[in-house]
Amino acid sequence: MKVFAVAGYSGSGKTTLLEKLLPQMTARGLRVSVIKHTHHDFDIDRPGKDSFRHRQAGAGEVLLASSSRWLLMNELRGAREPSLAEYLARFSPCDLVLVEGFKDEAVPTLEVYRPANGKPPLWPAHRQIVGVASDQPLPPGFPAGLVALDLNDTAAIVGYILDTVELRGASHAVF
Repeated sequence: MKVFAVAGYSGSGKTTLLEKLLPQMTARGLRVSVIKHTHHDFDIDRPGKDSFRHRQAGAGEVLLASSSRWLLMNELRGAREPSLAEYLARFSPCDLVLVEGFKDEAVPTLEVYRPANGKPPLWPAHRQIVGVASDQPLPPGFPAGLVALDLNDTAAIVGYILDTVELRGASHAVF
């Protein structure tokens, strides 16, 4: 399983970019999964539902199962958050896992950078960033070793990612 990350500040367009990349990758026959990291507390369950009640009663994990999908919810209950490697170990076999966030992990990362957000680029401080996709020209001092991509050229970004993880030309799932 290959791993490639997309990082950037909130509002930079990471999720939107992944939404555009995924259909192009799966159209090539690749089986692609996604890990989305968030710094916010979240809950996909709803009060009153059986699964919510089970978690509230103390279950460490609750698995919801149906004929169309399944979901495993794990309550950390004060334990440390698992590492990216521990999350990856839970995935079913696939060709590629796209990671949104985890900008400090040692995996090849594409920064989504929008100067209009008023935030500095991540690449000077994060060595795992191998390329930057932006909707504007990049600032002075952009290192020659990083690849600059047009954020609106999703075909080029797909090609770059697949080249980086050595999946270019793959036309079927590799397990």
